[in-house]
Amino acid sequence: MTTYERDTKTLELPWPFTGREDELELVRRSVAGGRQGMVVTGPAGRGKTRLVTEAVRGTDCARATGTPETRGLPFAAFAHLLPETVSLHRAVQLLSSVRLLLVDDAHLLDDVSAALVHQLAVHGRTRLLVVATEGARVPGAISRLWTGELLPRLALEPLPREETAHLLAAGAGGPDALTVNRLHRLCQGDLRLLRELVDAVRERGLPQRGPDAAEWSWRGPLPVTATVRERAAHLLDRAGPGERETLDRLAFGEPLPMDSDTLDLDALEALETEGLVHVDEQGAARLAHPLHGPVLRAAAGRLRTRRLARTPDSCAGALETETAALARAIAEADVRAVPAPVGEWLVDECSGIPARHAAVRARFARLRGQLREAAAWAAEGLRTTPDDPACHLELGLAAAQSGDPEHAGRPPGRGTDGSGPGTDGSDQRSAAGPASFGGRSTSDSGSFRPSSRGAADLPHGAEGSAATWWAAARGALDAALDMVGEEPYDAVRLGAPDRAVGRLTGVFAAHADALARGDGPALDRAARALEERGFLLFAAEAYAQAVGAHRDPSAARTSRTRAVALARRCQGARTPALSGLVLGELTARQRQIVTLAAAGLSNRQIAEKLTLSVRTVGNHLYSAYARLGASDRDALPCLVELPEAQPA
Repeated sequence: MTTYERDTKTLELPWPFTGREDELELVRRSVAGGRQGMVVTGPAGRGKTRLVTEAVRGTDCARATGTPETRGLPFAAFAHLLPETVSLHRAVQLLSSVRLLLVDDAHLLDDVSAALVHQLAVHGRTRLLVVATEGARVPGAISRLWTGELLPRLALEPLPREETAHLLAAGAGGPDALTVNRLHRLCQGDLRLLRELVDAVRERGLPQRGPDAAEWSWRGPLPVTATVRERAAHLLDRAGPGERETLDRLAFGEPLPMDSDTLDLDALEALETEGLVHVDEQGAARLAHPLHGPVLRAAAGRLRTRRLARTPDSCAGALETETAALARAIAEADVRAVPAPVGEWLVDECSGIPARHAAVRARFARLRGQLREAAAWAAEGLRTTPDDPACHLELGLAAAQSGDPEHAGRPPGRGTDGSGPGTDGSDQRSAAGPASFGGRSTSDSGSFRPSSRGAADLPHGAEGSAATWWAAARGALDAALDMVGEEPYDAVRLGAPDRAVGRLTGVFAAHADALARGDGPALDRAARALEERGFLLFAAEAYAQAVGAHRDPSAARTSRTRAVALARRCQGARTPALSGLVLGELTARQRQIVTLAAAGLSNRQIAEKLTLSVRTVGNHLYSAYARLGASDRDALPCLVELPEAQPA
């Protein structure tokens, strides 16, 4: 007998299951106790099969799967569960003894099999988990499972951006924040496409990694894989007069005004009717799906690309418009999402962006609580202007508020309060927006004088808000408060609202007043207002402060839950207000294991101490990593407040 060995590098291993905790719990509950089951639906590639497989892991579950090839054969999907010749009535009797039946790809079942599933639901003796793809033709007997209210339906939403980041981070280092954004934007929750793109990027050697970077980045054109072509076939095969030319012009220049001489209005109307083009209220046309532009650009020939492609210089006007829109949102203290595709396109295509735009993007992202994204934008600005003070400032602030004192401690460069002159002689304060949004600016961040209370080791040149958060990242809270200057709201976030009296306006003043009075409900209201304006990290901090202010334990638990949920969306934020909060999200066993792991115990040592198996410890840690937003145990010490003495 001849045996063949296969290189393990060529084996396609499943990605770890991450995210979907709420959906997973819903599915598990649907097949527990006296419940009859559930129908799970969603577009192709959204992870439906993986979700239900995880939900039934360890249970006694029978499975049946529809396939396109057997759609015309009665009971084909159930051939392994039924005799060769059987009536529908007899099939219902036989399968009624099955405790749990998982029916995958139910939209591909033949009509007799679909009727069997429907009858099993009617009889109610078998718990059913039924998976069907949205957008495909579904047998009437299957669709009536939920339209007839026989079974509840879970319509699977796209995997959120933060869960996509956790999934991509599995293994040896994940992508940087801008690469995560790009992949999430292109795939829109299609996990099959996500995996194929990541594999293609890696196989073609496209990821870039700095000399000391733990993360990789992807810049450059989109790999046109088989799945990409499949998803874009309806786009690439357009044959109507002028349609492909119009699509290509949009791909290389969107958004374009409808009155532009470059657009065929008849073709544009046809494409809009087909849902391939979106025209906004201002009359600007753009492609309807973020994947379409990169596909069309990648599929264009060299001559067509040379004729239509934009250059960084040709984008200057549009980029300035985006910069102004972002700066205006910051000034108006409303940082809800602002479309800014030109900057994203320039970064994706390796064209480089001006430091001024990068600093504004970084500040906007930081105020939204997107700390890793803020650091990534600042780093992009430093690629083109290595000495830019505003980008150095944003990089330092993002690192400090992520609980990363090593990177937070690097000197931000000249004029680190964002007000000094840049390398081009421009005023860098305008690049990063107003120094004190929502408040009354002061100018007390001139020459820094180290406090005598724990911050004497500040790096040379650190001042203003950067110095405040540098000290806070190292636990020198008193020193951090002593350095609060142009950003009085920093004092509120650090728990000392008295330092900001009379220096804030609007929702920031409401937050300070509620904290000064120790008013839990008012802090909740301030948190809601901050969240509505897009300040997710500030809202999480306000909810966390409300936990200790509430007299009602139930209200305190609600505030904690909201704080944790928002903090998880803030890309690793670790500020004093959030200290000790994250563990409230874990189970008692997870908290116990995480605390021991943070203290330096190995999985085996934890298993021996708690009389558990090593595998059980590993499973608990993996679930805790997903909930805490950590990639491995090296990140645990900054998440967990360790007791003064930890037994060995």
